[in-house]
Amino acid sequence: MTGLSARLRDRFSISYGQKVFLLATLPLAVAVFLIFLVVTAQSRQLAEREIVALENQLIQAKREELKNYLSIARTSFVNLYGRAAPDDAAAKLAVTRELSAILYGQDGYFFVFDYDGNALVAPRQTYLIGRNWTGLEDRNGIAITDALIRIARSGGGYHSFDWPKPSTGVTERMIVYVNGLQDWRWAIGTGVFIDDVLDNVAVARKEVEARIRRTSIYIVVIAVTAVIGVFITGMALNLRQRRLADAKLKELAQRIIDAQEEERSRVARELHDGISQMLVGVRYALELARRRLAGDPAAGDSLSKGIDGLGRAIHEVRRISRDLRPGVLDDLGLGPALQALTDEFSARTGITTDFETVVFRNRLDQESRIALYRIAQEALTNIERHAGATHVDISLKGNRKGGMLRIADNGHGMAWPHPASAQGDGLGLRNMQERVEQLGGTLRIISSRNGTVIEAQVPLTHLLNPQSTGKTPDTKEPA
Repeated sequence: MTGLSARLRDRFSISYGQKVFLLATLPLAVAVFLIFLVVTAQSRQLAEREIVALENQLIQAKREELKNYLSIARTSFVNLYGRAAPDDAAAKLAVTRELSAILYGQDGYFFVFDYDGNALVAPRQTYLIGRNWTGLEDRNGIAITDALIRIARSGGGYHSFDWPKPSTGVTERMIVYVNGLQDWRWAIGTGVFIDDVLDNVAVARKEVEARIRRTSIYIVVIAVTAVIGVFITGMALNLRQRRLADAKLKELAQRIIDAQEEERSRVARELHDGISQMLVGVRYALELARRRLAGDPAAGDSLSKGIDGLGRAIHEVRRISRDLRPGVLDDLGLGPALQALTDEFSARTGITTDFETVVFRNRLDQESRIALYRIAQEALTNIERHAGATHVDISLKGNRKGGMLRIADNGHGMAWPHPASAQGDGLGLRNMQERVEQLGGTLRIISSRNGTVIEAQVPLTHLLNPQSTGKTPDTKEPA
């Protein structure tokens, strides 16, 4: 469970650059979202106020129009109504005929209900005449007849309800202005359909919604552009900083490698020129003493053992010196140095080792020679310790891309990329990769049950011009 939790934590963890990007973009995204909400809400409120104002203005114009129509109608029968008695049937009949004859527009007419709810005048909808419509309501439950009578009794006013349109038969919203003839107990009025007003309001509302959508799209586009701009800027800065950091790391790694090689060269020279020479001198002295003490067998045996141990010590010092910095690498080049390395490896381990190379005419620079030699050392060490191989092939050749060192064994293979453990496994492979990367080259490792192949490619930039070698064109020097 602990390993699973660690893997999940590593999988869903975010890098430093991602954290910086989130810190830069999240406040911007939140701010843009809040601005979007505020702008949308204010736009809707303003638009709704504009629409309501437009609707009220249009309806008020309709109301004034109705009031004028009713005023004109009353003028046409005011004399008859003024001279007639409350029960003057002839005057009432004349007034109903007068109102029935007044029509305007496609759907405009005047209607009359008595206070008992009976329809007296309805020229465009004659089926209403002569019937009692008390309790009449529209499809929304709004009272019609009773409300008109109540408004007429109170002196007059406006009422709105849904009513069938005479010209089309379709039920539409209607505004009515009604007034009362109190002596005759009549509710007289006229109405106008406001479907055109509602259509205009609907069109205005659609335009407002379209404008809000456009504004939202603009805000989203600006926000996305800003986020992309922040992302691109952050990526540019991140890449620039990463390049600078990589360059500094490479420079530091190169300095460390150079310091290691210099230290190895110094130690190798001191071992070879100092300690080795002193040990050789001691051995000569012991041999001389043995010859002088030839008459004492016991002393001769002791001196012989000391001389043998000293010889082994001299051989070990020379081996350590050669491993630290083989003199043949500096004196004769990479090819002879690798040949000596493979010969010594084969003699020490018993593993058959074949080495093949071509003449580079001393074209590889010093950094490449050292790096490829160290890679060969690491590879042979890994083969000896872990591969269980019986045969190794090593080749050093040139191609169009530069120089190629190839090491192949017939061992049981390995895992690659090599997982690092607490014991430092895989350190040699990482050292190989770092050395090749310092040269700008590539390290390719192919491993299977049939063996492992390591290919180290050095680019052409590390191949010197022939005139840079300090040799004549006819001189054939190894790499």
